[in-house]
Amino acid sequence: MTISNKYVNSKEWLQRALASVPTASQTFSKAHIQFPKGHSPLFVAQAKGARFVDVDGNNFVDMIMGLAAVGLGYCDPDVDQAVSDQLSKGMTFSLPTRLEAELAELIIDLVPSAEMVRFGKNGSDATSAGVRLARAYTGRSKVLACGYHGWHDWYIGSTTRNLGVPNEITGLTHKASANNPEEIRRKLEEFPGEFAVVIVEPMLLDTPQKTLSEIQSVANEHGCLLMFDEVATGFRFALGGAQQLYGVTPDLTSFGKSMANGMPLSAIVGKRDVMKLMDDVFISGSFGGEALSLAGSLATIKKLRDHNVTGHIWSYGERLQRSMRASIEKHQLNDILSVINEPCLGFIAVQAGRGETQPVLRTFMLAEMIRQGVFLNGSLTVCYSFGDDELAQVTEAFALFAEKLSDELKTPGLEKRLSYPPIKPIFSIRKSRDGDDS
Repeated sequence: MTISNKYVNSKEWLQRALASVPTASQTFSKAHIQFPKGHSPLFVAQAKGARFVDVDGNNFVDMIMGLAAVGLGYCDPDVDQAVSDQLSKGMTFSLPTRLEAELAELIIDLVPSAEMVRFGKNGSDATSAGVRLARAYTGRSKVLACGYHGWHDWYIGSTTRNLGVPNEITGLTHKASANNPEEIRRKLEEFPGEFAVVIVEPMLLDTPQKTLSEIQSVANEHGCLLMFDEVATGFRFALGGAQQLYGVTPDLTSFGKSMANGMPLSAIVGKRDVMKLMDDVFISGSFGGEALSLAGSLATIKKLRDHNVTGHIWSYGERLQRSMRASIEKHQLNDILSVINEPCLGFIAVQAGRGETQPVLRTFMLAEMIRQGVFLNGSLTVCYSFGDDELAQVTEAFALFAEKLSDELKTPGLEKRLSYPPIKPIFSIRKSRDGDDS
């Protein structure tokens, strides 16, 4: 099985980048090892709206959108204008700017858990700041993590990617499923009075409102803080995040990604008595107040608020998921494929079956979708610029992929027929609802 090679420049740039950049990328999830070898673009030249053009001139509908960092669309004119206007005034100064207070006030108006706000540059900054605050507030050391929470030692040390993290640190973080409040309760009871915080990604849950409420009750019973990692869900599930959508208010929340439409900015927000500890807890950085990102975030969040952006994202996400489920049903692939999570940030879960492994089936899906001009890693990240043309292209591409997969599964040995190796997972990050990697 072969696919025409359209990626000559991508291959050349990969070899050039590998000589000077480890994995040729700053982010594992964007690296060449996460896409079908020889059958995927590897470097972007430019982007606009919900599409990008690679270094070979190939055009793609982007269903990843900068790992969900771009909620409005690439080169949004209002955000770009705000950034441009601020650029003429400067970007990093020797004192704070008024932008810091203005953006903090806007977030406090919108986010239920936000009584005070502090800014960082990426999600790992914000979640790690929250963990340090929780430890200072409670006087405890252990953390119970329920999801994926970034690259810093306290979290990544608990995964298989823990090289370079001291054992003394890895033992402080425990894990549990956010879908299982009783497992969380057992963990807290196993080490009474030792957990500072339960940190949860409020997504990929069977019954989010009920489950999150139960987790909150368990955390309160055991005297530890509840923190939501809303780096992915914030300003996408609802203006006030998943906590507003589900009606559960945590003690602390980390935000990032969509809050600045791709500009590098994150935030840790929370209750005043916890956040005020930053007067003494050392959480400080030269670029937290960098003005271009703050201006971009102000423009982004105001547009989200004033143009019902989340409504658009939910609507198109629902239509996309409905069409994909219809294709899965039509070709009787329910044992292999499922569409999960809320329509505003969906996922295609791929499971092993019919004699084929999960990596083989997932890699085949990515290659086929990319071949048809849909850039995919499994997520269904709809943005405000995603419209009828993009919906039609992705829907048709998935229908053709489902038909082709159904035909391929009639004959054993799909892996041997592929002209590319199966993609190996970086590590197990998130689980689908039945426990398989998604």
